[in-house]
Amino acid sequence: MNYGYEDGSQPRLQLAEAEEPDRYCVQLYHHVAGAVDLAQSEVLEVGSGRGGGASFIKRYLHPARMVGVDLSQNAVDFSRATHAVHGLEFHPGDAERLPFEPESFDAVVNVESSHCYPSLEAFLAEVRRVLRQGGYFLYADFRDRSDVDEWRRCLENSGLKIIRETNITPQVLASLDADHERKLALIKELVPRLLHRSVSDFAALRGSFVYEAFRAGRFVYRSYIMQKR
Repeated sequence: MNYGYEDGSQPRLQLAEAEEPDRYCVQLYHHVAGAVDLAQSEVLEVGSGRGGGASFIKRYLHPARMVGVDLSQNAVDFSRATHAVHGLEFHPGDAERLPFEPESFDAVVNVESSHCYPSLEAFLAEVRRVLRQGGYFLYADFRDRSDVDEWRRCLENSGLKIIRETNITPQVLASLDADHERKLALIKELVPRLLHRSVSDFAALRGSFVYEAFRAGRFVYRSYIMQKR
């Protein structure tokens, strides 16, 4: 459940047939979490939602241990029931009060979630606390253009070093275009007509407020590699 990522200049990610419908969402996780070598490491995803991203990371990027944390107990229960993968676990937890000891993880992943948090500063402090020295924060999210300077100020003041910062708005828009017909068909099939407009905006279908904000440059989507030094 994210806006996805599509970059036609890159080799096409090889996925299992069952995962093809979610290709663009998976490709965003691959862009973010695949930015560093996670093999045999211990990785935490904050805001793991329905668990598909954490499952992809465990199965394709091969960390020794993959932990997903989400504020919603329902999401945690769903993830536990749906993604039974050795070395993958899910726990309830608040992004601003993570239920882990200091220096517990080699990497923290956060995808399209932090814009919902009351305090970005508190979240970043928790990321730094649970990361081991040299560990990576692998991060992607969007903001209104008017908020971008404050967003970056928070990141720069987090105690984590920005290794790479990438504007991926064009790749997110390409994903929304490529996935439009599939999502539209699902909405028509599964959603009551009265809710079509609100769900179409949530899914960022073409013509929706969110889609047009990305297209016009009002919303900016960025990905980051950051490191605890």
